[in-house]
Amino acid sequence: MAEPTFDTTQPAMDFIIQGITTNGKAFRPSDWADRLCGIMSRFHPDGDNGYDRHLQFSPYVLPSMLDGVRSVVVDGKLHELEPLAYEFLRSFAKDNDLLLVEACILPDRPA
Repeated sequence: MAEPTFDTTQPAMDFIIQGITTNGKAFRPSDWADRLCGIMSRFHPDGDNGYDRHLQFSPYVLPSMLDGVRSVVVDGKLHELEPLAYEFLRSFAKDNDLLLVEACILPDRPA
């Protein structure tokens, strides 16, 4: 079986995985977003993969509630850190027939 190939010439995009299938049904289980983000908790900008990283979500992959729909917000910077993790998330959405919205994540406002 051939290894998967990824187009690294295209800039990685921020995207949102919504917990609703393309035919309008809610994705189950209801805590899917927290579980998925827990899997990605090891990916941090400082590269520290310490033993306690599972205790906090990655800033690149965060659970969210958007318009009453459980969602996962993915920062395109994850691609720079770990392209396979980024592609895994895109494939997860496709494999589970979930809505995937290309987005632009805005930075936090200055204090």
